[in-house]
Order: sequence, then C-alpha cells, then structure tokens
Amino acid sequence: MKNHSMKDTLYTGLMLFALFFGAGNLIFPPSLGHEAGVNFWGAMAGFLITSVGLPVLGVTAIAKTGDLQTLTNRVHPIFSVLFTLMTYLCLGPFLVIPRASNVAFEMGAAPFLPEGLNDHWLTLFLYSIVFFSINYWLCLNPSKLFGRIGKILTPIMIILISIIFVQSLFHPTGNYGTPAEAYQNGAAFKGIIDGYSTMDAMAALLFGSVVIKSIEKNGIRGSKKMTAITVKAGIIAGFCLAFIYIMLGHLGAASVALLESPENGGAVLTVVTAHLFGNSGALLLGVIFTLACLTTSVGLITSCGQYFSKLIPQYSYKSWIALLCLVSLGISNLGLNQIILISVPILTAIYPLTIVLIILSFFHKNFKGYSSVYISALSGTALISIVDSLKQANFQLDFITNVFSYIPLYSEGLGWIIPAILGAFLGYLWGNLKDATYSMAEKNYIRSNTNN
Repeated sequence: MKNHSMKDTLYTGLMLFALFFGAGNLIFPPSLGHEAGVNFWGAMAGFLITSVGLPVLGVTAIAKTGDLQTLTNRVHPIFSVLFTLMTYLCLGPFLVIPRASNVAFEMGAAPFLPEGLNDHWLTLFLYSIVFFSINYWLCLNPSKLFGRIGKILTPIMIILISIIFVQSLFHPTGNYGTPAEAYQNGAAFKGIIDGYSTMDAMAALLFGSVVIKSIEKNGIRGSKKMTAITVKAGIIAGFCLAFIYIMLGHLGAASVALLESPENGGAVLTVVTAHLFGNSGALLLGVIFTLACLTTSVGLITSCGQYFSKLIPQYSYKSWIALLCLVSLGISNLGLNQIILISVPILTAIYPLTIVLIILSFFHKNFKGYSSVYISALSGTALISIVDSLKQANFQLDFITNVFSYIPLYSEGLGWIIPAILGAFLGYLWGNLKDATYSMAEKNYIRSNTNN
C-alpha cells in the first residue's frame, strides 16, 4: 500500500473543490451579497451551512458507504436503480453538463465575438464541439484528474478570483447597502435557502466516487484509510469553497453603488470587474467562468462514465464518456434558457431527497439500519418536493398548496423537513415493532419445537 502524503491530500481536496465550483457557484454569492447589504455576514453564515456543509457531508457519506448505489440500496433495490439513474442523468448529460457548456459560451466567448455571431446557432455549435473535445481528453484517464485539475486548473481559478478581490480592497467600489426585504429579518435563514439552490449536495454523491477512484488509482487500499483521505479532501474543498464564497459575496455587497437591480450574480461580477479592470475585466471574468464550467463538467462526465460502464460493462469507460460528450453537446445547443426551464422542476423534486438520504446515512447505526426509516422519511419528503416540482412546471395545484401552507417552513421552501422527521420517527417505530414481532415469533417457534 502506498502512502498518501498531505501534499497528495491537498491536491485531491483542490481537485474536489474545482469539481464542485461551477458557474452557479460563481453567480449565487455575489447576488446574495448585493441583496443582503449590511446583513451580509448573517446571510453568508447561513449560506455556508448548505452550500459548504452539505456537500462535505455528502462526500463523507459516499466515503463511508462506497458509492451512491450502495447508499440508495439501503432504501430499496428499485429505489436505488431509479434514484441513482435519475441523479446521474440530471447532473450529467441531460441538464447540468449542457448547462455548463452554455454558461461557458455566454460568459467566456460570446462577449468577445462580433455582433451577429455571438447569438448565432452555428457559433454555439462550433464552441460546444471544442468544449466537449477538451472534456473528453481530460476524462480519458480519471487518475490524471488529480494532476490536471488539482495541481493546475484549481490554483489558476483561485488566483484569478483572489486578484479581483484584492483589487476591490485597494479600489473599493462602495459600502454595503440597505438589505432587500427578504434579508431584512432572518438573513441567516434566507442564506440557508440560497445555499440550498447550489445543488452541490447532489453533486457530492457523484464526486465522492470520483475522488475514491482517483485515490485508488494511486495505489491506496483499505476502507478506513480511503475514508480518512476522502474526508480530509472534503474539508479542504469546503474551506476553499467558503473562502471563495466570502470573497465573491463581499464583491456583491459592495457593488450597490455600481448597479441597483442586477438580473443575477453574473451581472454583478460583470459590472464589478469592468469597474476594477476596464475592458480587460471581461477577459478575466471569461477565463474564470470557462475554467469553473470546464472543471465541473469534467467531474460530472467522469463520474457518469464510471457509473454507466459499471452498470452496462459491455461498453467501455471510453465509449461511455464519448457518448456522454455527444449527448451533452446535442442538448447544449437547445440554448441556456430552455435547459434551465427543464432543469429547475426536476432538481426541485430530487434535491430534498438527496439531503434526507445524506443525513440519514450518518445515523444508520443509531436506527439499526431499518429500511422502514429510509422509506418513511423519503416518502414524506417526496410528498412535498414533487408538489413543489409540479408548481415549478406551472401546474395548477392551488388546493394542495393551500393545505401544505400550514406545514412549518413550507413558505420558505423547506416544507419537506417536518414530514421527513415525522416519517423517520414512524419508520423507526415500525422497524422496532417488526423486530419485536419477529423475536416473539422466533421464541414461540423455539418453545414449540422444544415441547415437541
């Protein structure tokens, strides 16, 4: 068994950070900062709980269980197949990977193209060919992700974001503004909801497996050592995420004097970098967005390729990543708005289930591993999340949502929490009852045979 030095663990953690840090992670913190204003620190504290804490827990959960399929098998084999497949497809070729390609184009290429070419379908098509060709090359050998991303791309991305932040300290853009209505009271709670939107807890279930495979390729064996290294890498990635989020959030909070009502965090960063660096600011921001989108899509293609080559071994890993790149390329050319329109309802349904699954994995031994706990808790969660998903898809469910409005935290988008807790409790009672019934039946059987 080879030793995994602290330097190796550091690079693994940097790789994991880069896999997490996509376009959405660039956009959310500046938007939060701009809206939170003087209540920025409270909002950011809440944001870090769900945007950093949950992903680190997700990676740890996979390190402890091995992979997503093993974790979901604790619920039921049918659930395992359906949930795992849906998660890989949504975070993979059907939604998130094509979205990464589109955002990279919109922020990293389109601003520099002549008028008429920046929104032409052929330009996007040619760009996506180049983008996914690079993805394919980077994914050919998963073990080399350790060097290609952890040692090269991640430090570049962190340095570039730090340059923008340091420049803002020497040339302040302004003071923190008045909080928007949503952040005036309970800013920390609103920050928790904002962090929930990053979707990184779902990605953690995929990236955890990528990290494990990368470590194994370096000759590390043994579940305890593997878990320890993965957890350390998760903590390093979490620290980097928190560091970057705070810098980006500060840029947004101090940008009120530059713009009043930005469409999103991308608009905030565009205005701030233009103010600090002039025309070269667009180039700097374009490089950051391109790297962020590239590293995330590489991680997702790699994890999906590993999963599908294991699920259908008749086709090799290289064949699967080629197919994933081709499918993602095709869907990416539907356009960013169409992809987002499709993705939001689907992710709204799946994400709460992911959170509950991660949390339950840490209490598996405490509730004796009863599948009834998983089933009941996830059923209560799904009851709420599926309705929320249908609402996002513009289905008229006024009667149901009026009833659900009495559930605590429902109006804040966390109505699934109480049903999940209640479901877990009922599942535990049912598991104990089954154990007691089985034990009684076993004793009666033994007593009957003894008497005979």
